[in-house]
Amino acid sequence: MIWKLTLAYDGTDYHGWQVQPGHSTIQGELADAIERVIGERVLPQGSGRTDAGVHARAQVASFQLVAPIPPENLHRALNRTLPPAIRVLGAEHASPDFHARHSVRAKTYEYRIYRGEICPPWTARYVYALHWPLDVEKMRRVAALVVGEHNFTSFAATDPDLTTRQLEAAAPPNNIRTIFSSEWAEENDLLIYTIRGNGFLHHMVRNLVGTFLDAGRGHIAPEDITAILQQKSRTAAGATAPARGLWLDSVEY
Repeated sequence: MIWKLTLAYDGTDYHGWQVQPGHSTIQGELADAIERVIGERVLPQGSGRTDAGVHARAQVASFQLVAPIPPENLHRALNRTLPPAIRVLGAEHASPDFHARHSVRAKTYEYRIYRGEICPPWTARYVYALHWPLDVEKMRRVAALVVGEHNFTSFAATDPDLTTRQLEAAAPPNNIRTIFSSEWAEENDLLIYTIRGNGFLHHMVRNLVGTFLDAGRGHIAPEDITAILQQKSRTAAGATAPARGLWLDSVEY
């Protein structure tokens, strides 16, 4: 039986989604919890690999179990055994061909920036506290320019799981992605960036945010984004924004 779980988590104290030796990860905690509850060892596949410190409101995971168990029972049992920072929002049976990553049609990420002078301690884990003067209208203009199909090599970090030998032997990566929407909104002391696309490269959203902040500070003009995309070089774009402000908001199938 194929299972589909929807998860929310605070990624602050975890080394990202993917299992890594010697580190606590979301995937590892979920695999351990399933084994404690069901007695079967599986490796849940996520819709994507969120980085260390990144949060999720609705990550999706899939896996196969032999033991029969009602969805509501698995849902309750997992939440009883998982750490408080990880919650199962829903558990359901899925079709035999469902895969949390391969079946994705679109994802939405959100990046949250706190603009107030003093960031409350109960908020600090979940936002990038930034009190610089910013031209938000410029940031809106530059964000709109990444909508559509583009090669996002300039905004992609090298996959840390690939060795030098693998990188040398691998075919050139396909870094073309389609962005459906890209926009900034203001809510009181929060400046919130929301992006929806058919897929995202490693660090892509955080690198976009860092570049948009450069536009907001006047370091680049909005129209420079076209040249940055065309250069297909990570050095052409801005710095990587901190992980703590990034949320995987939703996944569509």
